[in-house]
Amino acid sequence: MITLFYAPGACSLAPHIVLEWIGAPYKAVKTAIGSPELLALNPAGAVPAISEEDGWHLTQASAILDYITQLHPEADLAGGSSPREKAEAHKWSAFLTSDVHASFWPIFMPDRYSTDAEKKAQDQVVEAGKIMAAKKFTILNAHMEGRDWILGEGRGKPSYLDAYAFPMLRWGASKLPEGLKPWPNLLELTKRLYADPAVDRVLAVEATA
Repeated sequence: MITLFYAPGACSLAPHIVLEWIGAPYKAVKTAIGSPELLALNPAGAVPAISEEDGWHLTQASAILDYITQLHPEADLAGGSSPREKAEAHKWSAFLTSDVHASFWPIFMPDRYSTDAEKKAQDQVVEAGKIMAAKKFTILNAHMEGRDWILGEGRGKPSYLDAYAFPMLRWGASKLPEGLKPWPNLLELTKRLYADPAVDRVLAVEATA
């Protein structure tokens, strides 16, 4: 059985949702970023991390999402099995990791991106992050035109990438000046995910843990 280590509000929300979609038994453990428990699994002290009963563990959200999706092909969350479908999934996973997620780091932790401790300098870093996040959301919003989900035209169900996007969409809704209003396709995607019963269960667990 997989044990997921998560922190509320973090991108660990994504594998938490995917595990719930899969429906196989799993354990979710709330942990603090940088805690000794987490450092034993991930020297970076970051979530998510998973461990299995034989002691094997894995870090990095994109790797975890790919692994648990492959572990349960019956759940049909990969978005397709052909070489091109797999390449599309990897492309958007990389985009979410390297472009969208990365654009929020200056917003959350501006001190990492400036040697100037003055508030004005920190504020400028935050604003630069917001501009970058907006550019990445514009790209994803264009991709979502005419689609319900990130992968597969006409696909009638989400893939692991929709779960991966969800925490970032929530960050955008709370941190960007107009929330998600400038990106109607992303706003609709967010609404669809909020309406999902499994997503609702996970959010309730993380809110009360």
